[in-house]
Amino acid sequence: MLCCRTVQEKVMTYNYFNYINYFNYIKKTMTREETYSRFEELDRLASQGGGAAKIEKQHAAGRMTARERIDMLLDKGTFCETDKLVNHRCTRFGMDKKQIPGDGVVCGYGKIDGRLVFVYAYDFTVHGGSLSETNAAKIVKVQQQALKCGAPIIGLNDSGGARIQEGICSLAGYASIFYQNTMASGVIPQLTAILGPCAGGACYSPALTDFIFMVNEKSHMFITGPDVVKAVTNEVVDKEELGGAYTHSTKSGVAHFMFSTEEETLMQMRELLSFLPSNNMEDAPIVPCTDDVNRTVESLQTVVPEDPNQPYDIKDVIEPVVDDNYFFEVMPHFAKNVVVGFARLGGQTIGIVANQPAFLAGVLDINASDKAARFIRFCDSFNIPLVTIEDVPGFLPGTAQEHDGIIRHGAKIVYAYAEATVPKITLITRKAYGGAYIVMSSKNIGADACFAWPQAELAVMGASGAINILYRKASDEEKAEAVKEYEQEFSNPYRAAERGLVDEVIMPRDTRAKLIRALDMARNKNQSNPPKKHGNMPL
Repeated sequence: MLCCRTVQEKVMTYNYFNYINYFNYIKKTMTREETYSRFEELDRLASQGGGAAKIEKQHAAGRMTARERIDMLLDKGTFCETDKLVNHRCTRFGMDKKQIPGDGVVCGYGKIDGRLVFVYAYDFTVHGGSLSETNAAKIVKVQQQALKCGAPIIGLNDSGGARIQEGICSLAGYASIFYQNTMASGVIPQLTAILGPCAGGACYSPALTDFIFMVNEKSHMFITGPDVVKAVTNEVVDKEELGGAYTHSTKSGVAHFMFSTEEETLMQMRELLSFLPSNNMEDAPIVPCTDDVNRTVESLQTVVPEDPNQPYDIKDVIEPVVDDNYFFEVMPHFAKNVVVGFARLGGQTIGIVANQPAFLAGVLDINASDKAARFIRFCDSFNIPLVTIEDVPGFLPGTAQEHDGIIRHGAKIVYAYAEATVPKITLITRKAYGGAYIVMSSKNIGADACFAWPQAELAVMGASGAINILYRKASDEEKAEAVKEYEQEFSNPYRAAERGLVDEVIMPRDTRAKLIRALDMARNKNQSNPPKKHGNMPL
């Protein structure tokens, strides 16, 4: 009879491959109880990943294991693991003696807030979470299943990169994952958390997904590490400065969210999903709204300073207007002159794009253009209405911006708004100048409803700049008089309202009710663009 002690001795004597062969050899003599015991032992071995010592080392580094992360992310008791016993087939460099069931990635499905999601998590305790040919196939399998089922997919990255012992086979595995990322883009939401290292070609799978989460001082992404950088360029840089969460959240714009702990990161992934539909054929969940849809907001009457050059925080406009004053900001640390994020109005998810007068006066520059355009396209892909709150003096001038392609990058916003077929509502709170006015979801770019506050200014440029061009040779007194005339003509929304470029001038206090009614009006909007394989966006 096969006892537990015998099993443990055999596990110590044989590697996993031989362990399976051993059981196959004695299978004919096993009782039913022994058969079940065999399964339980195999399942236990697979569940412990790299073993107790590796798990302890992972915890000592301040990081959870793959299964611990999944258990925290998903609703309790809903995770169903697939391909738990899959193993690699590599025999080179002693790998035939290093077989661990699961092979470094945990895959499966479960639920978040009762909704189906698929998940894969690299297990750093098994071969450093390196990608093999077989665990790449596991990831591709779960990606394809998510696409067929129309459910979001979440990747939890903690990997040393491609498994060197497998050479080109592991690289081909990455290619297959990237392909599936691309096929799923715009069809199902794809979220990635970087919870440890992510280097080399491994970075491109997260980069192809919709949102990237990182943990401060624990997550690192870079194409080439500090040692390679030093060898090639003689530049000395540590991994935190090169590709840490702070770097990618504030400078590169690669990461959308940065949090201080893994636990907070996983909880915020759940929160983000609450705003999103499961796929591009559905609408986002409607949440029962207990916040009065006709609520007036008196603070909006004075939120915009009387001095047109004085800054204010656009979130003092956004938060009082949306349901329960709750705004889920995306990329809060990058390109702060534009604010983007999710909220609800009347229980319906909306995407908000707003200029931020409190940072660089709310001008549009290269980074802000990229940030806004990508968010707009995500919302359009997943049927999320867009609310644009505009206070923009123009595009950022200067040789650096021009030489780095502000025209090309600014065109991305034009393209994104013009292409979007979801309901689009625009509110102009103060300045709407020049080309920046055009690109920020103006009426002729396709806004379904355009509102303006009484202090809104719609013009080619500010009064002083315009007069200095129109009256170059005039005296100071003549210019001052001309400025007053220009302000009377354009420092208000009424000329635009006369031309139908503003649908309605509204009191600031009524903004919430007006936006909700406009969204309700456009709820059944049916618009499609001309048939084509795809457009040629100015990338």
